[in-house]
Amino acid sequence: MQKPYDFLIVGAGFFGSICARELTNQGYSCLVIEKRNHIAGNCFTEKRDDIHLHVYGAHIFHTSNEKVWNWINQYAKFNHYTNRPIANYKGELFALPFNMWTFNQLWNVNTPAEAQKIIAEQGKDIVGEPQNLEEQAIRLVGKDIYEKLIKGYTAKQWMKDPKELPKEIIKRLPVRYTFDTNYFNDRYQGIPEGGYTQIFEKLLEGIEVRLNVDYLADKSTYNAMANKVIYTGPIDSYFNYQFGELEYKTTRFDHVKHDYPNHQGVAVMNYTEAEIPYTRIIEHKHFDFNETPSTWISYEYPEPYKAEVTEPYYPVNDQVNNELFQQYRSLADQEEQVFFGGRLGEYKYYDMHQIIDRALTMVETFIPA
Repeated sequence: MQKPYDFLIVGAGFFGSICARELTNQGYSCLVIEKRNHIAGNCFTEKRDDIHLHVYGAHIFHTSNEKVWNWINQYAKFNHYTNRPIANYKGELFALPFNMWTFNQLWNVNTPAEAQKIIAEQGKDIVGEPQNLEEQAIRLVGKDIYEKLIKGYTAKQWMKDPKELPKEIIKRLPVRYTFDTNYFNDRYQGIPEGGYTQIFEKLLEGIEVRLNVDYLADKSTYNAMANKVIYTGPIDSYFNYQFGELEYKTTRFDHVKHDYPNHQGVAVMNYTEAEIPYTRIIEHKHFDFNETPSTWISYEYPEPYKAEVTEPYYPVNDQVNNELFQQYRSLADQEEQVFFGGRLGEYKYYDMHQIIDRALTMVETFIPA
């Protein structure tokens, strides 16, 4: 019997929306269903008092992939925002990422050689290959920076002792022996003028989208509606947690309006001491260089993750979880009709540009040569 759609796409975030757009452009019929009451996934922005508020935390687009950059510029014009966050440790302010300004502020050194000498001395007790995040961090930047700017922040963010976390997490943070405070090394960087939601409105234009739909509550019915399914939700949830729950980092966002024009003078300020319960404050107007009489800020509070109760944001890719994921991956490989994609479907940390590349690559597998 002929099914109503060629593709059912579960999730209206970047991965799902890109697949829907590209497949529709190729002549396939698509139905997009989304559990939330809005499109755009965690990139969702809404306009409040002429400020585009990042509802699920700061999303800063960056890439060195020219193909991805050209692709996304079909759907939005990007401004020249460059991410230069500040670390706040008990009222002391330090430049991020770790660079010569940080080393100067901390140790009053002026040259890379001076900074490298201190870091080497402070990391000399780490013998052999670092075994966890703490050891890797001390090896990279020394004990002083680890104690002030990494230890408390990381313990709050992941709700784990840094000794229990994989060393790969800290390797994502740049360490520079220059006075360059640009957080990312990528060639292209910015924020879409007008916010992110507009991108998804354009991606999904002319495509049937149903919001407030829980796919997993009636999976067999929805699967019967299409020849193929692209699933972007949690892979363990799809298989009803039969091997146990995968672990995620999750966050609660507390959005607050202030009736004055400038709260902290920067878009992102990290609070690195363990005693302060939030990890950072985002002031959204600085993403858009916006002059407004009021301002919106967001406090980010880490919370314990519980499947079906809290939102899964970042996979905790330690050995235990990765081994558990491989069990689910083996089940997913046996699915002939369903294809898994995105940060939750693949249980892998992806930035936005990586998600775009992954989605475009998946779509290519469906298109005849």
